[in-house]
Amino acid sequence: MAVLHSWCSYLPRYTTSRNSYFIRANLLPFPVEKAKYHHQLSVAIEAVQRACCLCVDVKKSLLSNDRWILGKTDQTPVTVADFGVQALISLELKREFPTIPLVAEEDSTFLRSQSSSNILVDAIFDAVSGKINGQDEDLSTDDVLRAIDRGGKDAISFDEKPATYWVLDPIDGTRGFLKGSDALYVVGLALVVEGEVVLGVMGCPNWRHDPLTNTNYNNAQTGVIMVAHVGCGTWAKSISFDMGSSFYLLESIWKRCFVDSCEVLQNGRFCIPESQTWDLIPLSDEFGYTTENLDLSRDEKSILLLQACCGSLCKYLMVASGRASVFILRARTKTIIKAWDHAVGIICVHEAGGQVSDWDGNQLNLAADIEGRRIIFPSGGVIVSNGTLHAEIVHIISSHTSVS
Repeated sequence: MAVLHSWCSYLPRYTTSRNSYFIRANLLPFPVEKAKYHHQLSVAIEAVQRACCLCVDVKKSLLSNDRWILGKTDQTPVTVADFGVQALISLELKREFPTIPLVAEEDSTFLRSQSSSNILVDAIFDAVSGKINGQDEDLSTDDVLRAIDRGGKDAISFDEKPATYWVLDPIDGTRGFLKGSDALYVVGLALVVEGEVVLGVMGCPNWRHDPLTNTNYNNAQTGVIMVAHVGCGTWAKSISFDMGSSFYLLESIWKRCFVDSCEVLQNGRFCIPESQTWDLIPLSDEFGYTTENLDLSRDEKSILLLQACCGSLCKYLMVASGRASVFILRARTKTIIKAWDHAVGIICVHEAGGQVSDWDGNQLNLAADIEGRRIIFPSGGVIVSNGTLHAEIVHIISSHTSVS
């Protein structure tokens, strides 16, 4: 990767009602005249930044209050932070773009069904309160629940016509969120216009590596904000959190991100889902793997398998930032692949020079779920790569499996 350009964003600090201090991030990393959706992107950056702050605040209290951790019907965990992020971003987007619908992971049905729902709803309200830009003092818990439901499965029904809508994963990698500071998780927001993802913002509050230099910051909790706009590239900047107070600081320089330059498959750095093993991937018929990042431990028939993150969007972020070469996911009969696990990652990887497809080499169809736009059906699975390796991976997969 290399830095093409940097834009400074020295903006005044301001105070919210909960005494949290921010340096705002509205200034984009490229001239606004180059970006058709610059206003939408500015609002999305601000919303995801605030959501990352909410996650950090909630996480500080989470381990001391396990009532804030719930289990959904599909056995996946959900926390106060998941609901809080969805409510917060929903409120921010509705204020600026009231006619653009939201497709998101959560709804309040599960919350309302809990015997301790009042405690949970109050906790979510407290998490959201103070993080909203220009918050109305009349905000109520009902407002927060309605904001969550605005992205729920029953909020809107689409048809076959091209549509414009937001796609949100409030926390991708909730299991990572619960594991501790070393397991990555991502807040992901994308805007889809007529079937194309035109912008995206990913926030990873505990990304401990500089987006370009791979420097590891051990003296503070640091994260990263990654943004992409169609035709304008993928950019990232660090965000740091003072864990002793409520101070959040965005660094002033955006840095251009590119996928890595690996041209030889066995020299690539690979990611797969935590729920899958290498033997499920057709490449395993030709390549073994190692988890040791040492040249001496690898031979020409072994690839390096990274095991450092949870959730799909973390892996998209790693490919887009050049820390991984390939992410491969296998579609499985009983597993539903959700649009919000991929939408923002698609544009971040594309604008960084990479490629995303199903196992047949076709683009992912975000409109395949005509009514809900919530599910995608990639043939065989999903391949995310630096682009250079993509055709070879598709060829190997097609020669070792029958993809229906």
